[in-house]
Amino acid sequence: MNLSDMGYDLTGKTALVTGSSRGIGKAIALGLAQCGASVAVHYVGHSDEAQAVADQIPNSCIVQGDLLDDDAPRKILTQVREQLGEIDILVLNASMQFRQAWDEVTREKFDQQVIANFRSEFEMIQLAAPQMIQNKWGRILTIGSVQQHRPHSAMIPYAATKSAQETMVRALAKEFAPHGVTINNLAPGVILTDRNTEALSNEDYRQKVMDMIPMSRGGEARECVPAALLLCSNAGSYITGIDLIVDGGMR
Repeated sequence: MNLSDMGYDLTGKTALVTGSSRGIGKAIALGLAQCGASVAVHYVGHSDEAQAVADQIPNSCIVQGDLLDDDAPRKILTQVREQLGEIDILVLNASMQFRQAWDEVTREKFDQQVIANFRSEFEMIQLAAPQMIQNKWGRILTIGSVQQHRPHSAMIPYAATKSAQETMVRALAKEFAPHGVTINNLAPGVILTDRNTEALSNEDYRQKVMDMIPMSRGGEARECVPAALLLCSNAGSYITGIDLIVDGGMR
């Protein structure tokens, strides 16, 4: 049995991966492309990084949009539709994260994380899901965090938005299930991307973090890809509303 027989063939499907110019989003975008999907690579401010990812994908485009802008969800989806057609697979990976003590969090930083990590995602689903429902096929994947279950005291708003995201997934799964559309959440643990570089450069802090992980190491972005491909393809056609944790046992 090959991967195609198992349902991983995404030929003819179009995917949008937000925040896919680097890190986990980039790895997932490349994985979807290897399964045959056309991929829209989304970025906020570094078009060169996004283009470098798109250059590795035979049928692709790059789309720009700052999720803090009120019109960003509609703007991003319009760009994808104009270049690649309707979206079959929506991977909501982009997020904002600030490390601050609870008593130092400003309303501005709080609101930015709520908008980028939760509100914009809900609005993108509102815009993309109706066509999926009409087509009787769709895959929506949110990228959460182990912080849904093990919140960091210096990232409370971030952890809260990720918990809200997972709640949204469970609720929408029941709405979409009769229509051939699945929605799931993938929750990575400590993944060694540029987001964590500065914090983990402190050796004492790094060791403290690694001691929390039974596997005693951080994960690589590529290690999130197999789970994402399962949940974005026919291989995962009977899976919806779940929270799949990829964290080396940290939870």
